[in-house]
Amino acid sequence: MREDRRVQRRNATVQEILDTAIEVMGEEGAAALSLAEVARRVGMRPPSLYQYFPSKLAIYDALFERGARQMVEVLEKCLPLLAEDPRRAIAEGQQAMLGWALANPVLAQLLYWRPAPGFEPSAQAFAPAVRQLEILGTALRAAVDAGQLAPAAAGEEGLALFTVLVSGVISQQLANEPSAAAGEGRFVRLAPTGLDMFFRYFAPDGGASDG
Repeated sequence: MREDRRVQRRNATVQEILDTAIEVMGEEGAAALSLAEVARRVGMRPPSLYQYFPSKLAIYDALFERGARQMVEVLEKCLPLLAEDPRRAIAEGQQAMLGWALANPVLAQLLYWRPAPGFEPSAQAFAPAVRQLEILGTALRAAVDAGQLAPAAAGEEGLALFTVLVSGVISQQLANEPSAAAGEGRFVRLAPTGLDMFFRYFAPDGGASDG
């Protein structure tokens, strides 16, 4: 029982450190993250913080994994809709991703930009991002099977194009109107138009579907 409590306390401290790091990055920018400032706000000396995270890159890695896992949770909620209407599921998934990104701009920057020099996510941290692509691939294949998209849409280039459409909207919104409410930003409002363009481009009866 004592060991369980120690683990619980350690996990709680880890989450407090990560929450505080997000707070500092939101104020100063991702690249300006200071472990000393994080330690000060958490109420510990910097050497004590290194018992939890050996470096600033380790904090970035943990935050990348947190963001990627949260995004997976957002997308998985839309999976039950695939059996009924894949296009609707894809549209709702797109809007859910955008809503999450605007609500979590620091984590979104880590996922879709490279704001921290020298940081590359570890294999463990990147695994949920791979799961995101798997979910998207499943959704696009469901739309193909339903006759809503041509087979090319679920291929490598179709998957890449869709991610560009989503990440591009996120990047433009965060760069130009970071404080806009979900659904109100001028770039976010263009997301449904981009999705319509994607479906027209990969229409099952012509266009890029032939290539």
